[in-house]
Amino acid sequence: MNFAETLQRNPVFGLVAESARQLGVEAYVIGGFVRDLLLRRPSKDIDIVCIGSGIDLAKQVAKNSDRETNVSYFKNFGTAMLQLDEWEVEFVGARKESYQRHSRKPIVEEGTVSDDQNRRDFTINAMAISLNIADFGELIDPFNGLKDLQKKIIRTPLEPKITFSDDPLRMMRAIRFASQLTFDIEPGTFEAIVEEKGRIEIVSMERIIEELNKIILSPLPSYGFKLLYHSGLLKLIFPEMVELQGVETLDGKGHKDNFYHTLQVLDNVSKHSQDLWLRWAAILHDIAKPATKRYDKKVGWTFHGHEDLGAKMTPQLFKRFKLPLNEKMRFVQKLVRLHLRPIALVKENITDSALRRLLFEAGDDLEALMLLCRADITSKNHDKVKRYIQNFDKVEQKLHDLEEKDKLRNFQPVITGEIIMETFGLKPCKEVGEIKSVLREAILEGHIRNEYEEAFAFMLENGRKIGLSPVKE
Repeated sequence: MNFAETLQRNPVFGLVAESARQLGVEAYVIGGFVRDLLLRRPSKDIDIVCIGSGIDLAKQVAKNSDRETNVSYFKNFGTAMLQLDEWEVEFVGARKESYQRHSRKPIVEEGTVSDDQNRRDFTINAMAISLNIADFGELIDPFNGLKDLQKKIIRTPLEPKITFSDDPLRMMRAIRFASQLTFDIEPGTFEAIVEEKGRIEIVSMERIIEELNKIILSPLPSYGFKLLYHSGLLKLIFPEMVELQGVETLDGKGHKDNFYHTLQVLDNVSKHSQDLWLRWAAILHDIAKPATKRYDKKVGWTFHGHEDLGAKMTPQLFKRFKLPLNEKMRFVQKLVRLHLRPIALVKENITDSALRRLLFEAGDDLEALMLLCRADITSKNHDKVKRYIQNFDKVEQKLHDLEEKDKLRNFQPVITGEIIMETFGLKPCKEVGEIKSVLREAILEGHIRNEYEEAFAFMLENGRKIGLSPVKE
């Protein structure tokens, strides 16, 4: 199969080919770009391998380019990278690798293009296209990667147990590619993941979570999580999620399998949002159910307080996973804590006070919270789901109408702590906090409006009730 015409339409390949010719070295485009070209997937990353110095080839390409081109060099790895228009091009010399059991860092030697293909993780990533004059555009496919692409199969080029033992991160990558591309993992390859899963312990959490996030962002993330679960990897990297799995029955009363329910919620969210952190909220929304599970003879299984405990667990999990402990974590934590609140509002006699409190606590994340709550409605009874969704529509309309009237989202009481202290001649103390709390409650209950004169009069009245007098009447 020849791709000469396709490559010639992209000026990058002509430039690389001419630069390689001038240096007298062989050059090939390899890996993900070739795979995505065959899958007709958009790709802006181009990997070039040459028989010689990748850094020298990158310098020559930059020299021959008709624009100012900065080259980043990584001498320790023998690689270089440069930007050509929208394309990010990485250069490396062909190499062969060997591994020591305690490390996934290879011992590297110079090699041929065949050696370089042997070290690739999967057959679909081991294909190369020649950029040399004699066979420009020719596909080099020693492991039948094209056939595996057509069959939608993930397979290692060499013995899978050796591949995964050498670099255990490839086990996560196998599942990530399967999830992203909706491919099957070849049975022998999957068996090797099951057998070598313990090797994941030598991989840093940063690298593991990078792959896990890509699985979470795939079109149907539940597929990737099921592969992680059945391989045994999920229990090693995320045991709390595995604990959700299973159904316990007492006196004929059972509960839903919270693992598969969580995956359904994650898929439901993924249909409507590409936001990684909203997807994480879906993953963690019921994470504390195993710890809060109790059996009540009257009502059956309960999980009281799982939303609050889940919110407490969120920072601990983010810290362990090396995820950001900033506003992204706080967003996930908030949604986990509040995810039952809108469900409780699906009643005919809901009060404006309850709606105000939700508006106040959810703030700008209200839409994300409501999307999560809609996704949380999972049942085989389609009429029940439809009925709940219709009720949610009514709740959202009520929230919208109340927000238009009261402007409560992210509201701050007009009477601040500073005003309270100045009025009563106080320094920071518990009385200031008490008055602020009473003021906030009165506004949320609708007893007073969040307007200065009305709120100031209310403050004076409540100050007197606890024995405070204004400095100036």
